[in-house]
Amino acid sequence: MATDNPKGYANPGLLWTPARLHARLGDPNLRIIDTRPGERFAMGHIPGARHFDVYGINCDDTDEAPLQSFLRMWAFLLGNRGVSFGNTIVFYDDITGNTCVRGFWFLELFGHADVHVLDGGYKAWERAGLPTARDAEVPQAARFEYTLNRHCLATYKDVLAAIGDGNHLLLDTRSEGEWRGTSKRAGRGGALPGAVWQEWVHHLTPEGEMKPAAELRAQFEAIGVTPEKEVTAY
Repeated sequence: MATDNPKGYANPGLLWTPARLHARLGDPNLRIIDTRPGERFAMGHIPGARHFDVYGINCDDTDEAPLQSFLRMWAFLLGNRGVSFGNTIVFYDDITGNTCVRGFWFLELFGHADVHVLDGGYKAWERAGLPTARDAEVPQAARFEYTLNRHCLATYKDVLAAIGDGNHLLLDTRSEGEWRGTSKRAGRGGALPGAVWQEWVHHLTPEGEMKPAAELRAQFEAIGVTPEKEVTAY
């Protein structure tokens, strides 16, 4: 078991190594989703991968009607890439970056239990000397049915309720400039009241792979993120 989980993760199956993905390339039920920009996909990708822009549509309104419309569109576009709920799905970016984990999160929100992220992304695949391709086929569209796993999602109402709750932490994963308000990429600069900060890149090794579990646990505990607390990341 140690060789299957060298980094000591509690849920090692969520992150796949390049070797594990390579061993599954012939599986007809496997769907590999490349979330990098289309130009990089065209220059080289994992054989059999399908390109999918996880930011092709977006929504900043979490009231029920616009939220449900947004989720239906997202599922439709995923199905249009030939992905159905019964598939084993692996997302990858150049590294273990924010586009592949956004795809992973959406599938968990949709109630999918067999979704994974390629640890280290395409760069780790290349470092391992594994085969790449530049050809692609138009996938046969599928219907992506889902049942929302609502506890994965916090609306603005949930966040307002969490402010001041000692058992609930708001975790800001943006850049330090956004956290301090010196870089403004929203209507107003700064952070949510009471939030703690740890930029997402601090979770990665210099090679772009996820750090070992013990190291991540120590980083989170240092800012008060502990297992007994509910955490909303943004």
